[in-house]
Amino acid sequence: MAHASPLTQAQPAGPEAVETVPPAVDLVLGASACCLACVFTNPLEVVKTRLQLQGELQARGTYPRPYRGLMASVAAVARADGLRGLQKGLAAGLLYQGLMNGVRFYCYGLAGQAGLTQQPGGIVVAGAVAGALGAFVGSPAYLVKTQLQAQTVAAMAVGHQHQHQSVLGALETIWRQHGLLGLWRGVGGAVPRVMVGSAAQLATFASAKAWVQEQQWLPEDSWLVALAGGMISSVAVAAVMTPFDVVSTRLYNQPVDGAGRGQLYGGLADCLVKICQQEGPLALYKGLGPVYLRLGPHTILSMLFWDELRKLAQRGAQPQGT
Repeated sequence: MAHASPLTQAQPAGPEAVETVPPAVDLVLGASACCLACVFTNPLEVVKTRLQLQGELQARGTYPRPYRGLMASVAAVARADGLRGLQKGLAAGLLYQGLMNGVRFYCYGLAGQAGLTQQPGGIVVAGAVAGALGAFVGSPAYLVKTQLQAQTVAAMAVGHQHQHQSVLGALETIWRQHGLLGLWRGVGGAVPRVMVGSAAQLATFASAKAWVQEQQWLPEDSWLVALAGGMISSVAVAAVMTPFDVVSTRLYNQPVDGAGRGQLYGGLADCLVKICQQEGPLALYKGLGPVYLRLGPHTILSMLFWDELRKLAQRGAQPQGT
């Protein structure tokens, strides 16, 4: 008998309890759900990227601020790049979401099958490990996504401008100039970023959804239960993930020398120290509002879509006439 995942632990036990879906199905459903959410949240990702690069390694108040707050930044992007500019990097973002979350949900499903998620702290460990593996696999796509989203006209430019023309063109350029390892530059910041985010998301979503069901405010099978769980989970995700998100954006977008070494940061720790020393500790929460407004809807939508797709898969797997 398969072990229950955190999304089905709150369901009643007994003959009518619903079995979990296989990890391979979770791979497809998780990737599909997160790609669907990405379409809606990518404009916020563009704004977030530029806010996090704005004033890089400069003391507060000493640099121009073309991006100020969420709505003003959305308008600034639209003016500089057109409405299509709000979906910059979408193809790379979809590739990243498919790769990263496919691996993440598959590994998490395997952990559920093995019973790890039923052990004390197992959800957090499984979520962190699954997130780390997913981040590693998806790192080249995130690298390209970040660089494409940072690109804009000179008057509105923040951070280094890489001048890529497309996703495939960017991958080819990086491969040609810096080899295979160049495609994984910045992965040292991406792995801890997704580890903490994945652990927080999967653990808090599972417990929040179970808590909402226990309160009996909503019908047990209603999609509103997953929506409420995602809303609670998104707060925790944004709080723990934002500093790592800022560092990851900086590492991915920095210029590199002929040997492929970063010209601004030597790695995760070096980036953290330099940001705190030159911009102040609060710079690790640059763009927190837009970060939450991007992570929040993405977490809510992806977990809602995943939960609903899993229900459909579970119903489809049930024998007819039962």
